[in-house]
Amino acid sequence: MGEFTVYPAIDVREGRVVRLLKGDYDRQTNYAPDPVELAHSYARAGARWLHLVDLDAARAGAYTLGPLLREIADTTGLQVQTGGGVRTLDDVQALLDAGASRVVVGSLAVRDPDTVCGWLEDVGPERLTVALDTRPGDDGTWTLPVSGWTSVADVDLPTALHRYDEAGLQHLLCTDISRDGTLGGPNTHLYTFLVHSVPHVAVQASGGARDLNDVRAAKRLGCGGIILGKSLLEGRLDLTEAVGEETV
Repeated sequence: MGEFTVYPAIDVREGRVVRLLKGDYDRQTNYAPDPVELAHSYARAGARWLHLVDLDAARAGAYTLGPLLREIADTTGLQVQTGGGVRTLDDVQALLDAGASRVVVGSLAVRDPDTVCGWLEDVGPERLTVALDTRPGDDGTWTLPVSGWTSVADVDLPTALHRYDEAGLQHLLCTDISRDGTLGGPNTHLYTFLVHSVPHVAVQASGGARDLNDVRAAKRLGCGGIILGKSLLEGRLDLTEAVGEETV
């Protein structure tokens, strides 16, 4: 089993830390008003990485959190994985220049895989995370919603997965949108499928994590990491304990 990483998540909309239920922008819960202080608290708890999401950009394009990214990267010691609205190679480079350790590419990765596969070569696969966030369709296939999960692409998850595996992808983030923000537990069937389909890719589980057992389950399945959002914000999971699973 490879390295396992715990990623506390900070989702930002209009400058506030928020969570959306199942990706629905009309079902928002507000949390800590200061994302920088929250990032510091996660660093003090022992986190090595932070997953920072620009929700405004995810839907409308144009990343807006550059100054926040720089402040967090400069003052917390955290390595930051971040995305939202990444559309060009210049966008990727701007985030790397602003302090990101890894850039998340979502909608464009689904709509234009040829371009994003080229970026894997341009900046290195260790600097990009491809986000193939998914939702089960009525026919049982895993669909790929885009644009802040507000529309659905024509391609399905297995097809996109195969394309990126061939291109040398190292980091895959896959959120089960139907479980995101629900505290219903991660979709173990989905992550079992992903880990077995792309065994050389570090799969980041996301959506539904609620407690330490879910962290352990993701690690046991062979995932490369897990994203923790609502469970931390609501005090259901102790981040120090979760981070301790990285080295067990």
